[in-house]
Amino acid sequence: MCSSRHPSTLVIGAGIIGTSLAYELQKRGRRVVLVDRDEPGRGASYGPLASIAVSEFMPLARPSTWKQIPGWMLDPEGPIRVSPRYLPKLIPWFLRFLKASQPRTVRHLEMAGAALSERALSDTQALLQELDLRSHISASGCLSLYASEAEFKSDLERINMLDRFGFNYDVLDRSALRVLEPEITSEITKAVLLPNNRTVADPHAIVRRLVERFRALGGEVCQADVVGFERSDRITEVRLGTGQNLNADEVILCAGAYTARLSRFLGEPIPLESERGYHTQIQDPGLQLSHSIIWPAKAFMVSPTGGGIRVGGTVEMAGLDAAPNYDRAKVTVRRAQRALPNLKVRDHQEWMGHRPAFPDTIPLISPSAKTPGLFYATGHGHLGLTYAATTAKLMSELITGQTPSIDLAAYHINRF
Repeated sequence: MCSSRHPSTLVIGAGIIGTSLAYELQKRGRRVVLVDRDEPGRGASYGPLASIAVSEFMPLARPSTWKQIPGWMLDPEGPIRVSPRYLPKLIPWFLRFLKASQPRTVRHLEMAGAALSERALSDTQALLQELDLRSHISASGCLSLYASEAEFKSDLERINMLDRFGFNYDVLDRSALRVLEPEITSEITKAVLLPNNRTVADPHAIVRRLVERFRALGGEVCQADVVGFERSDRITEVRLGTGQNLNADEVILCAGAYTARLSRFLGEPIPLESERGYHTQIQDPGLQLSHSIIWPAKAFMVSPTGGGIRVGGTVEMAGLDAAPNYDRAKVTVRRAQRALPNLKVRDHQEWMGHRPAFPDTIPLISPSAKTPGLFYATGHGHLGLTYAATTAKLMSELITGQTPSIDLAAYHINRF
C-alpha cells in the first residue's frame, strides 16, 4: 500500500521530468509522493538520444515544415510517418499545428524555447554535480552535417535563429571536420559545431540516482495506476487502480504523453499527442565518436553513450496503443551507416518510446486553469532531458509561492 499521509504533494509520472521535480520539491521541504504505474524512468526517459540539445529549440510548427509534410507523409522512410488508421484522430492536432505556424506566432515560440534553452546546460550541470554524476556529461558538442551547399542553405533558418538569440556555433570545412571526427564520410563537405549541445552517458542512470536521493530525503515512490481524482474547491485526492485514495495538497501531472488521459479526468483536455521515437543502442559499433552528430537532411542523430552509441531520429504519429514499428529504427541505422561507413551493428537493441508533443512544440509548465492545487509539467517533446533540471526549478518556484526565475506566461495552459 502507498502512504496516504497528509499533507503531501503528489507528482504523477516518474520520468526525468517527474523525478527531477519530486527531488527538487523534497529538497525544499515538501512531503512528496512520486506515483507511476511503472518503475521510475521506464518510459520515454529510458531511451532518449542522450542529448542536452540546447540549440534545438526551433519550433517544428513553422511554414517551412508544414509545406513539406505532404511529401514526408508519402515517403515510407520520411522523417515523419502518420499511421493512416490514426490520422482522423490527429486532424484537430494538425489544425492547431497549422495555426501555430503563423510567422508572428513562430517568433513567440522561438522566444519561449530560447528562454528555457539559455539556462538548460548550466541547470543540468548543476544538478549532475549535486548528484555526483558530473562525469556523466560530455565536454564536447554536437556536429550538424551537410553533404552539399544546398543542404547547408536549407538549414539556414535554424542557424539564423541561433544568431538572433546569441547561441554559439562554428562553421567547419571538410578538413576541420576530419580533425574532429575522422570516421565521418568524405561525402560530408561542411559541418556546424554546436559546442553547448552535450551528451550524457546514461539517461536512465540519472533517473535512478534522482530517485535514490529523493528517497534518502524522505520521499516516497508509489507504483500504481492513477484512475481518477477527487476535488472540492481544490484537488484533494488521487484515486489509484488498487482502490486506494492518496490525500493531496497539490498534484503535479508529469506523465509525459499519458498526461492528456489524466487531464480529461479533470475536465481539462489538452492537445497532447505522442511523437513515437525509436532508437538503436549499439554496444559494439566498431568505432568511437567524440561528438554527437546530426544530419538534418537525413533526419537522424548518433550519440556516444556509455558502452556504445545510440542511433535515432524521425517521428511517428500512431497514438499510444499501436504496436511498435521497428522498421523506423532500421531506417535511421542505415542512414547512420552512410555518415559513418565503418559503423558495425553488433550487440544491439531496438527501443520505442512516447515523446509528449503539443502542436506548438513548447512545453506546458503551468497551474491548472480550473482546479486549484493542480499543476502541469509536460509536453517537452524531444527536449525532456534537456529541459528537465530547468523545469524542476521553475515548477518548484511556482508551487512553493516564489516568483519563477523566468516569465511562465508562454507555457501556460490558457494558450490552448
